[in-house]
Amino acid sequence: MNLARIGCILIFMATFSTRATEDLIEKLAQDPRCARAIDWIDQNSDWVTDQQARLSEIPAPEFDESRRGAYLKKTFDQAGLKAHVDKTGNVIAERPGSNPKSVVLVVAHLDTVFPAGTDVSVKRKGTRLEGPGISDNAAGLAAVIGAARAISDSRVATGKTIVFAGDVGEEGEGNLRGIRALVESYGARLAAVIAVDGASSDHITTQGIASRRFEIRITGSGGHSWSDFGAPNAITALARGIVKFSSYRVPDEPRSSYNFGVIEGGTSVNSIPASASVKVDLRSEEESELAKMESALRDAMQNGVREEIAATHALGDSLPANFRSLGARPAGKLAENSPLLETVRSVDQYLGIRSRIERSSTDANFPLSQGIPAVALGGGGKGGGSHTTAEWYDATGRELGLKRIVLITLALAGVQP
Repeated sequence: MNLARIGCILIFMATFSTRATEDLIEKLAQDPRCARAIDWIDQNSDWVTDQQARLSEIPAPEFDESRRGAYLKKTFDQAGLKAHVDKTGNVIAERPGSNPKSVVLVVAHLDTVFPAGTDVSVKRKGTRLEGPGISDNAAGLAAVIGAARAISDSRVATGKTIVFAGDVGEEGEGNLRGIRALVESYGARLAAVIAVDGASSDHITTQGIASRRFEIRITGSGGHSWSDFGAPNAITALARGIVKFSSYRVPDEPRSSYNFGVIEGGTSVNSIPASASVKVDLRSEEESELAKMESALRDAMQNGVREEIAATHALGDSLPANFRSLGARPAGKLAENSPLLETVRSVDQYLGIRSRIERSSTDANFPLSQGIPAVALGGGGKGGGSHTTAEWYDATGRELGLKRIVLITLALAGVQP
């Protein structure tokens, strides 16, 4: 059999499979119980938006998500789902299917990037909501609540068990500790993971971007700004290293990035600082490029230290630079022929959503790195200003995103007679 004929057969098989999945989605949406879930969304989208605003106004900085988690647990309980909080802080609600050994996990992260004390009050302007974290990730949490209520109230029976969860530690230095714990807990039972992150319904994140995060601390003897002038300065050494690394040529392929996010040091304007630190985020589509960036960062900081010492009058002084890992996110990619991706695309086709494939760093990273099918999707509506205090969300079109999540979840879990 020649290659051309084999190619034609493969194309035919792929086309047949896609059409079969699309027919399955259409049949699923017409099932009376599924139709009840869709109708619930049409009738209760304002309620979902109210839940989003309430969640957003409960502070959830890194490592302090318990108050928001308690509210999420209450909403799960009110939906008739028995919820619990695991030892990591994840809020978990299981909806048993006929096969408890196969699980579809629908998860959104509880935490935000905003530190304790940030004003997280929400301002409403029609369908627009404004406030830190209103989109990332109050929108995702609200979508999980909405999907859980819609499916629970419809009383649809499924083959696979559906687990709805709010997890901790997705942002910043959390190092994906929540999703790591969930994957460890459910293990081989996980058939698919849907991470709901932010708003919008026009993307499918199928590739997890790898990242490494460090705190670099430089220490010295310090001193008085006048009497000890000329002693090595930890802040200046740090600045030299930052400038040197900033000239590193980041490749377009694989796409990569870096960010100096937090700088601290010194005690007063007239004191030579004895210590200075910076927190750095490195990202890349490829682990190999990430390793190159880390090596270049270490070299730049050491060169900055050497340059600072050489520029001072006290050449015998030292400025040790210490690197501390703040976490590493693994890379991962969903296969293009994955049944999960085929299901998402078929649901999008049915709903008239023109979606695109994206790459990002989300809760989907870890399951993908473990070979577990996973995607990250938006919860519906539109958002902007992520990770800033000017963050906003517009609920227009929210229903489409909720229907998308419900249909994908039920298609993956399998509706029983």
